[in-house]
Amino acid sequence: MKLRNATLNELPKAVLRPNYDRAQLTAGIVHIGLGNFHRAHQAWYLHRLMQQGDAQNWAIIGAGVRQYDAAMREKLLTQDCLTTLIELAPNSLSAEVIGSMIDYLPIEEGNQPLIDRMAQPDIRIVAMTVTEGGYFIDPATKGFDKTHPDIVHDGHNPNTPRTAFGAIVAALRSRRENGIGPFTCLCCDNLLGNGDVMRQTVVSLARLSDPELADWINTSCSFPNSMVDSIVPATGPSELALAHQLGIDDLVPVTHENFRQWVIEDTFCAGRPDWDKVGATFTDNVHGYEAMKIRILNGGHQVISVPGEVLSVKTIADCMGHNLIGRLFTKVAETEIAPLVKPVRDMTTQDYIARIHSRFSNPKIIDTTRRVAFDGSSRHPGFIIPSIRDGLAQGTPVEGLALVEAAWARMCEGTREDGSKIDPNDPYWDDLNARAQQARENPKMWLEMRQIYGDLADEPRFAGSFTRWLNMIWTDGLDTAIASYLEP
Repeated sequence: MKLRNATLNELPKAVLRPNYDRAQLTAGIVHIGLGNFHRAHQAWYLHRLMQQGDAQNWAIIGAGVRQYDAAMREKLLTQDCLTTLIELAPNSLSAEVIGSMIDYLPIEEGNQPLIDRMAQPDIRIVAMTVTEGGYFIDPATKGFDKTHPDIVHDGHNPNTPRTAFGAIVAALRSRRENGIGPFTCLCCDNLLGNGDVMRQTVVSLARLSDPELADWINTSCSFPNSMVDSIVPATGPSELALAHQLGIDDLVPVTHENFRQWVIEDTFCAGRPDWDKVGATFTDNVHGYEAMKIRILNGGHQVISVPGEVLSVKTIADCMGHNLIGRLFTKVAETEIAPLVKPVRDMTTQDYIARIHSRFSNPKIIDTTRRVAFDGSSRHPGFIIPSIRDGLAQGTPVEGLALVEAAWARMCEGTREDGSKIDPNDPYWDDLNARAQQARENPKMWLEMRQIYGDLADEPRFAGSFTRWLNMIWTDGLDTAIASYLEP
């Protein structure tokens, strides 16, 4: 059955579907970046509110600024912006069609349709999922990177921006000039202090062309920090086939684990849906939740996916079942990451590690090591290196984290230990690959990437361990290095 409004009542009975009249929904949110994660997470929370008869005036307008977004737009509009979510628990499967999104804006150079829609008074939240590396952060200073060519362009051409942030600034300029008022900018990417990061990017970009507007944005708009969590694999032929097995012809179905978490600061300048009624948490301690998640879950993903790529282990679940990689995760998480993370109100770090171990091990989630290891140049500085710095400062072990960094250098050389090729897997792959080949003979060349490691190349305890591990990996193999680390 082709998925669209007209066929909702003809779907298999076991498939949940909207019980609200989608024709009566009105917009309240523009979401930029309509990938799988957004549709399985934020869009689901809103859909569940709508199922209760709430939030009917908060429907989502999809948006994007990349060519990928144009292809996604075409597919979603074909099926009236409906999405099939397939929940994969370890021992069960269920499906639900969500309908909280009602339109997808055209993708055009200059982003005028996006600017015009965000400038309308019914839009009270502009949310975003554009990956961790998409916020124009200077890797050395962690400040705003005003030298990026797209930012330079938007600074000089504020009415025809290339970036989503430039479009936000242009829309806010229009709202201010027309007396409409601000909206909330809600970051839903895995960044520590993600609301603060989004504020830095938006306000700093505005300041390049209009300092008064920048001041108004900084004081009038809100940028709540939030922590988002759910494992959502990419959609490929097997996911499309799974939807077909359920009796649904969905061009863009989404599979996801049987877990979601959303922790948000309750600072919304123009109102918000009551997401807490369907499981979200509003709190003043977002930082505690996000630190635990980013260090243990996101960091743990790098701990296992990088060795998995080098050792030709295809999925995250298979990595957890691997005799060495699964044990590597447990030891690094328990002895090198968790001691640096404070527990939150309802979860100890040991309980959290156990939860993550179970989630990573779910065999129904076909999450590839390649997907999880993607964009290491953003993910290692965000998820691994902070634990290394804190470990050095507090005198806790960093041997396993140094081993993970050495494994990343080995991965970026571009071949697996079985001789197969690793295709480019990072926006800066060419640079990483060149460094990795140099580091094969001189490991310190890898650490000299100061934009990633800063002064860690000068820290003897970390640099010495990294050098020893990389030499061992190239001489004896990664499995030998991991086994050596795991020895008592």
